[in-house]
Order: sequence, then C-alpha cells, then structure tokens
Amino acid sequence: WVEPGTFTMGSPTSEAGRGTNEAEHNVTLTKGFYLGKYEVTQAQYQAVMTGNTSGLSATPSDFAGNPNRPVEKVSWEDVQVFLTRLNAAEQAAGRLPQGWRYVLPTEAQWEYACRAGTTTVFSHGNSLSSTQANFKGTLPYGGAAAGPNLQRTTDVGSYAANPWGFHDMHGNVWEWCADWKGDYPAGSATDPTGAASGSERVRRGGTWASFGHFLRSAKRDENPPGDGGNIVGFRLGF
Repeated sequence: WVEPGTFTMGSPTSEAGRGTNEAEHNVTLTKGFYLGKYEVTQAQYQAVMTGNTSGLSATPSDFAGNPNRPVEKVSWEDVQVFLTRLNAAEQAAGRLPQGWRYVLPTEAQWEYACRAGTTTVFSHGNSLSSTQANFKGTLPYGGAAAGPNLQRTTDVGSYAANPWGFHDMHGNVWEWCADWKGDYPAGSATDPTGAASGSERVRRGGTWASFGHFLRSAKRDENPPGDGGNIVGFRLGF
C-alpha cells in the first residue's frame, strides 16, 4: 500500500545522465494505491494468460523456464490483455472489491513508489553497484566499476527492497506504465496521467542490459505500445 502524498518528480539539472525531458515539478497524488512489491513473474503471467483467445503466448520470455524471474517480451498491448483477463477472473472469484481493478501504474505513481521518500539519484543513494541491482555494469557515478554483468534477468526480490518495500524498481526489466509519453507540465500537477494521446507508452526503471544512468529514479523511456523485447516487463498496480 502506498499512501497519498506530494513529491518532486524529475531530476535537478546537475544530475549526471539527466535527460532534457526530466524537468523538476511538484506532483500531488490524492489517492493511495497498491503496487506489486515485485515485477510480474513468468509463473504469474502464465497462470493468467493460459487459454487466452488473443493468440498470445503464455510463456513469451526469452529467459523462459524460470518461474520466479520477471516475464519479458511483453508489449504494452499484451499487458492490456493480461489485465482484462486478471480483472475478469478476480471479479468472477469474488475477490475484486467494488470500484477496484488491476492496472498499470501511472508514470507519476511509479516514480513516487520508486523514490520512496528519497531525493537521491537512486532510492538507495547517489551511487549504484551490482550488489544493489541487475544492470549492465558501467555507470558515471563515483567512477567505480559496478561488478559483473550477468547479461540476463534475475529472480524477483534478489536485491534489497527500497525504503517502501519495493524490489527491482532499478534494473532487471523495464516496466510499462499506463501513460502516453509527453512533456511534463510547466507547473505543479495533481494526479497526472500523462499525455492525452501519442505514439509511444512510458516505461521505467532500466534493465539487465542498461548502463547505470538508465536506472535513475527520474529516467524516462518509451516504446511503441506494440513493441516488447527481452528487456521489457511490468509491475501491477491496484
């Protein structure tokens, strides 16, 4: 459970690796929400997607056969099929309270949970090492080597959680968000949901194949909603 609150979204102009689309601005989230403490796993994805009528594989991952690793090779559009099936199953089982549903988090919700009350480059500080996240292994923070490059996903929860209990917000796989990619507002925002339309959907968090600066809490990335490779997965909001 994530309590409502206000935080500074984006990054200061002095942050190494910063993108030009990360203008700092205050964001207020007026409603609390649940967020998965882990990325959705291969086993979870298979359980929901087996028997789907959309012609989608229930076992799409390049690193298949590892039930506790995050599912990958899923597009934003694939995730919408997953969400529809999951919500229908949970409603049929009587486990979906009135007015609640499983969703992708908004970009603002994602960064709020990733930062977990911190203002540093990463939720655990201004540096990063291979003991803290699964990533490619080179980064412009502190000049130190980051350690081994695993070149693959790892089981969810293999690294310590952030201050609010979320694992792998940095690294492992990119995570789809609900939003269309767009510019941040010029001023403060309340419950933002991104651009009204667009050609690409937001993804966050970096990946096993990313250099360290792609794992920053403020880093924004995007892909067409029909694309999905072995570096892209997702995390459930509720």
